[in-house]
Amino acid sequence: MKYYKYHALGNDYFVIDPRETSLALNKESIKLLCDRNYGIGSDGILWGPVQKENGDFELRIFNPDGSEAEKSGNGLRIFVRYLFDRGLVSHERFFIQTRGGRVSAIVYAKDKIEIDMGKPDFSIQGIPVSATTKTGEFVDQQIDTPWGTVRATAVSMGNPHCVISSENPTRELSEKIGPWLEMHYLFPNRTNVQFMQKVDDQRIRIEIWERGAGYTLASGSSSCAAASVAHKLGYVGRDVLVEMPGGALQINILEDGMVRMTGPVTAVSTGELSEDTVSLLSGLPS
Repeated sequence: MKYYKYHALGNDYFVIDPRETSLALNKESIKLLCDRNYGIGSDGILWGPVQKENGDFELRIFNPDGSEAEKSGNGLRIFVRYLFDRGLVSHERFFIQTRGGRVSAIVYAKDKIEIDMGKPDFSIQGIPVSATTKTGEFVDQQIDTPWGTVRATAVSMGNPHCVISSENPTRELSEKIGPWLEMHYLFPNRTNVQFMQKVDDQRIRIEIWERGAGYTLASGSSSCAAASVAHKLGYVGRDVLVEMPGGALQINILEDGMVRMTGPVTAVSTGELSEDTVSLLSGLPS
């Protein structure tokens, strides 16, 4: 089984092309492959492409804990770079189907990939959020945590996000409150968590706790979610630079509500699993 590893601002995934393996993925094999001591090591696995009759590429995205994600902005940019590297796409716009919806993509250069991530959904049904509000949205609401009260806004970018307004987002804050919020009863499908600070009218800074993955240096869907929330709260305009520990992404909120993400991808390595690891994977329970 071959794999192709990339990172997007330090958020690393490897692509497994189903055309190049007879092994099936399950929760245990995904956990082993993503393990940084016993496996290849990554923030997730991109399983694809499967090309549809309408020309779309289908992508499945798996977290290191074995769960399946609806959407990943960095994962999508990496997958697009993989398709480009394999000569499956060129510089024309094309479409990818994920569990979190259909997105369009275009490659301007290997370090400049643009994804239209869809429109943010602030409805409590669409996220979903187990709460009753008069507006039907969970915007700038209070959540009491064991470490104090936070102000939270929930949004879906095809996957659930909880954005916390913060004067000083830190890794320590993310690792302390993030896992608690991820599993909070308000979020029946669990949630990604961003701690967001306004820098100026065109920039925000975030720290990220990613559902199923933990603390993360960068996240595309988190950047889109945080920028959408910052715009809704009146912190920023439609063009937002989102700064993260791994680097920055440009997010543009178009007039029709569509969120566009632009950023780089770096190729890391191409490899092949050893017989030892293939034997381990073959022997895991399905």
